[in-house]
Amino acid sequence: MSKVAAQSPRGGWYRVLEGVLRPPLQALTKRDWRGGENLQIPGGVVLAMNHLSWFDPLAAAHFCNDNGRPVRFLAKAEIFKVPVFGAILKGAGQIPVSRGTADATSSLHAAIKAVEGGECVVIYPEGTLTRDQQLWPMTAKTGVARIALTTGCPVIPAAQWGPQDILGLHSKFPKFFPRKTMKIWAGPPVDLEDLRNQPITATVLREATERIMRAITEILAEQRQEPIPTQPLDRRIALAKNPIEKKSTKDKGSES
Repeated sequence: MSKVAAQSPRGGWYRVLEGVLRPPLQALTKRDWRGGENLQIPGGVVLAMNHLSWFDPLAAAHFCNDNGRPVRFLAKAEIFKVPVFGAILKGAGQIPVSRGTADATSSLHAAIKAVEGGECVVIYPEGTLTRDQQLWPMTAKTGVARIALTTGCPVIPAAQWGPQDILGLHSKFPKFFPRKTMKIWAGPPVDLEDLRNQPITATVLREATERIMRAITEILAEQRQEPIPTQPLDRRIALAKNPIEKKSTKDKGSES
């Protein structure tokens, strides 16, 4: 049985961010939102998405807000140290992630607490931008599965296509013109019921993660009207070969 509470309201700083960011996003992008009704349920949820671009969190926040859900991201801890902006992010309920340290586990616990408090938490299970040359999802980390199995919350799979046209992996500046269409389609919750009463072992976490990524990839294949690759790119091998990251904004919204 789910442990999640009723959906939490927007806070004051959240409304400030929404008020600042929403108008330019409305003006600079076109939108193809589908499946938003899957978010319009009581209690906490995880929205699990593929990761294409540094622009992804803005598109995801726009999608969630348009569908009535305040959104929480796991963002790199260094961002919270930026004067004024860091305080605003913290006040808006965003969750700092200290990757590669002992504090990374506390970030996962913070995400669990947020879900149990009724939040909609966006997680990119790959943990970084995909390095697949055709931009298909790579293999994923298991944090999203652990959150789902610990809390009992639904995992809503969603695929996006379009943010990479504004800001790609190697891009330094966004390209808004001509206006790009942000496609975000969400599906029904991933079926994890047979796993919820089992001990949370590495095998169970991996099975849940693969189901989540399969659901995301199937939606993306429908968006792109292309067949799914036979084998996802191994993220560890891909990152070893192509470790390029952006300083200070690395992996915004990724799981710990």
